[in-house]
Amino acid sequence: MPLEGAARIVSELTSRGYNAEREAVTKIASAENPPAVLDRVVDELPADALVVRTAHVDTVLTAAARPSPATDPDRPSEPLDSKQGGTRNGTSPSASTGVETTDTHDSAVGSPVETGGSHIEREVDLSKRSLEIAGDMTGQSTGTGAYEDFVSVFRDRLDRLGGKLRGRVNHRPATAIQSMPGGSEAGMVGLVNDIRSTASGHWLIELEDATGTFPWLVMKDREFADLVDQLLCDEVLAMEGTLSDDAGIAFVDSLYFPDVPRTHEPSTADRHVQAALISDVHVGSQEFMADAWNAFADWLHTEQAQHVEYLLLAGDMVEGVGVYPDQDDELDIVDIYEQYEAFNEHLKRVPGDLDIVMIPGNHDAVRLAEPQPGFDETLRDIMSAHDPQIVSNPSMVTVESVSVLMYHGVSLDEVIAELPEEKASYEDPHKAMYQLLKKRHVAPQFGGHTRLAPEEKDYLVMDEVPDIFHTGHVHKLGFGKYHNVLAINSGCWQAQTEFQKSVNIDPDSGYAPIVDLDTLDVTVQKFS
Repeated sequence: MPLEGAARIVSELTSRGYNAEREAVTKIASAENPPAVLDRVVDELPADALVVRTAHVDTVLTAAARPSPATDPDRPSEPLDSKQGGTRNGTSPSASTGVETTDTHDSAVGSPVETGGSHIEREVDLSKRSLEIAGDMTGQSTGTGAYEDFVSVFRDRLDRLGGKLRGRVNHRPATAIQSMPGGSEAGMVGLVNDIRSTASGHWLIELEDATGTFPWLVMKDREFADLVDQLLCDEVLAMEGTLSDDAGIAFVDSLYFPDVPRTHEPSTADRHVQAALISDVHVGSQEFMADAWNAFADWLHTEQAQHVEYLLLAGDMVEGVGVYPDQDDELDIVDIYEQYEAFNEHLKRVPGDLDIVMIPGNHDAVRLAEPQPGFDETLRDIMSAHDPQIVSNPSMVTVESVSVLMYHGVSLDEVIAELPEEKASYEDPHKAMYQLLKKRHVAPQFGGHTRLAPEEKDYLVMDEVPDIFHTGHVHKLGFGKYHNVLAINSGCWQAQTEFQKSVNIDPDSGYAPIVDLDTLDVTVQKFS
């Protein structure tokens, strides 16, 4: 049996939404009229079948032994790659799968190469799997937008993150410091209320707690002065220093972030299992890369991907409607529900045994203010392929002992805009993620570009240190480790749009970071 014939059969079955046993492919390819046999097999499959099995082919071949128009040996054979009939999931046959592998020491990814691999029947022991969700606030939103709600969320933030800092300084409330004599040693934990420079080039930082505010002066010649450039308003900070003679200000001697402890040791899975981390699919856009997605889905059916058992999608499943000016001109599907229906059809192409977790993003049909609840029941019913778990943005997902903080990443725009380029940039999005880990909050600054919703508690605080921090949104690929936390921004599945050109965004499209959960090593598969 020629390899080309088997490969074409696999490609045709995949384009129709089916996997196949190796022996089944062999028997179809060895048949006298493979295209006719393949058509008959697909026509006679049970409605709930996802895999073409050897028994299905044997049934057709047995029936074909009796003369019929479909098996007439004089009937001309039609090449598999010329068939343009309807498919199970409404998509056309995919392009050849392109794959490139890199490791965590070199994030440069070059041109894809041909895999040449056949589809296999995945053998997965589901009893070994473990997946838990924490921090999902779907259905628990209580905020009304009243003043008291904002007070509650900031008090909760200060209490929880302040608890991680009060042991580092001799903390005193702002009102207590105001009553201390000049020259006293003082320490305070509070929210950054204001940051401004003085005429002499020093920095004045105003901290606020539940009792009031107090000013702290960072001298420009101190070794930690460069940390001021990394501060954002509303993040929680601890400072200690010496009060001036008139006790009206404190001179900073040390400054602390909630931060990830340097001693942090991540958890790992006790077997070799992998997770694919992707985001920003943007189905419905004219620039959605269907061929790249199909190549990715095809690759998941190959032997090379047999250990990929989890798929984590960090938001923006669809392009949405009215997200940015003149977006209608760039839409391939203009109805939001039809966009989700198309996304669901594309999701059907991945193996049915994957455990899938999805969170929304700013292009999705949920509220823009964070935290974003998971999709409503109508959209959940539409996105039903492979029964995914749909949770809020952000959420903590624990996969076989490995905790993954999933956050779409809108606040990364703000971090990159506010901080120095060497600390946060679109070219190295994982470095901006390091800043959020240091602040232990996914969106610390209120009142900027990131919309934040007041709730009874601050769902955006990182109470526990994740083993993996997964974001998207900025359409750039980047990954690295900060204090042993693996930070991954997973790129996108959308080519550059006219809007992105106008704001100078050059996306990293068609990439799928794959994480070994037993080692936390990363490889990047490229499909474009």
